[in-house]
Amino acid sequence: MSRAFLTPAETAQAVVEAGQRVLDQPLGRTLVLSFLAGVYIAFGAQLAIVVTSDAGSHFGTGFSRFLGGSVFSVGLMLVVVCGAELFTGNSLLVKAALNRRIGWDKLLENWALVIFGNLLGALFIAWLIVHSGLWQSGPMAERAVAIARAKATLPLDQAFIRGILCNWLVCLAVVMAVAARDLPGKLLACYMPIMAFVASGFEHSVANMFFIPTGLLLQGGNGSETGLTWGHFLINNLLPVTAGNIVGGVLFVAGAYWYAYLRGQATRQG
Repeated sequence: MSRAFLTPAETAQAVVEAGQRVLDQPLGRTLVLSFLAGVYIAFGAQLAIVVTSDAGSHFGTGFSRFLGGSVFSVGLMLVVVCGAELFTGNSLLVKAALNRRIGWDKLLENWALVIFGNLLGALFIAWLIVHSGLWQSGPMAERAVAIARAKATLPLDQAFIRGILCNWLVCLAVVMAVAARDLPGKLLACYMPIMAFVASGFEHSVANMFFIPTGLLLQGGNGSETGLTWGHFLINNLLPVTAGNIVGGVLFVAGAYWYAYLRGQATRQG
């Protein structure tokens, strides 16, 4: 009888092998899959806005966050099961670079292309949602603008730390999904850590590529008085959150598990 999941050591090796395959694929495929990942995360993000638009008044803040995190997890489920290139999850490619299976230049090239594709996908869904007529007014539009404003006005240090905490959990979700050998196991692996990071209030760079532009498009006009501007989106949120996501995924997941299970292999394969 086969085991339902891989051991941590087997999972670490599987992540390295998957990373090598990802970086060997054509750039056009990477761009398309990156666009799709941005779309999938945006689907989860917009669903979280819909569910939490009035949940707090009925169930309280804590349970509203739990509900939002629960439905947001559909984004990573789509990425993992359907196949897509998500920048935050691709922090794990560092394992393959540390093991000398891929070059650092190829890793950075992948990250740049994937971030670009994720941004295009998230912005595309933001535009479609705003122009769908579903959020023109009422609690969902108000909730979307409030979320965007809160994220765009975060102090830089808080945005950075929340980014670390977020991608620590996201990369653990990806690791567990790799370890799971069946579809229910992969879905559960995606659900628990993603629900946890959303309910906790951590910051995910790709999700924010949907959350903040959606609020900006719905707000209209000049948001300088409230702090919701494109400049605040880029400088106050996207840059520090992305940096934090890199630290959380690379140092605390990819680096830690490479050191624990794969460190000696780099010398033997070099």
